[in-house]
Amino acid sequence: MFPPVCYSLPSGLQLAGWYAGAAPLTQPVLCLHGWLDNANSFLPLAQAMPDLPLLALDLAGHGHSSHRSPDAHYYLLDYVSDIATLCRQQQWQQLTVVGHSMGGMVATVLAASFPELVSKLVLVDSLGLITTAADATASQLRKAVISREQSHQKQKPQYPSLTDAAAARQQQSDFDQVTAMLLTERGCEPIASGFSWRADLKLREVSAFRLSETQAHAVIRSLQCPVLALMSTQSPSEISAAIQQFQADYPQLELVECPGGHHLHMTHASHCASEIRRFLLENRA
Repeated sequence: MFPPVCYSLPSGLQLAGWYAGAAPLTQPVLCLHGWLDNANSFLPLAQAMPDLPLLALDLAGHGHSSHRSPDAHYYLLDYVSDIATLCRQQQWQQLTVVGHSMGGMVATVLAASFPELVSKLVLVDSLGLITTAADATASQLRKAVISREQSHQKQKPQYPSLTDAAAARQQQSDFDQVTAMLLTERGCEPIASGFSWRADLKLREVSAFRLSETQAHAVIRSLQCPVLALMSTQSPSEISAAIQQFQADYPQLELVECPGGHHLHMTHASHCASEIRRFLLENRA
């Protein structure tokens, strides 16, 4: 296991993670995980790339990082704000950022909005942004409000052991139980009756705000850095549709199909590591 790190943002939010590199931590490869995952999703990649200083963070509401306040909710742009604030606080610039799924969307908006912070972008089974059509705004808001009302009535599932929690996680994913346990060990906490997930229940609420398709295209066209997209040969249908919808918007995109499912950076880490190394060597500043 790699040594833990924790950063305090001016908002009071604590962002936790781990660092696989030699001290001091000056120019990390920043890794951002997907929805309901955590920093441990990058453990296989770190083990496959021991020569690179990977810093894997738990996004707010996930893993060991803080939950947002009880009156707050989870928006993509707030994740971008968290990471941009952290980078400026630590005086990091021109980073390589690796983002899986939702983490790839966060990294994309970060790189487009703060080009001085990101020199190279690696997307893992993530392309484009989730959007809401302008004429669906009212119905999206309605769904979000109802979702928030229902969220207060929900309870987190409980498991007698970590093994049981990992089995439940595996059933929702594309990997084996050993891989599921990596996420479970960081994603669960002990309770009186056994274990439950650390993740904030509000992460499952319907989002009240998303960019329009026009805005999403404009954001992606603003990217100034080279982008490597490692796409699964078994991507979910919505990701396959996003390739068709957004691929032409990236000014500097290399799209590579890789074996494995949606978590290909966990199940086929060596293959991903080889592609990332090649990309970084070919795109040296």
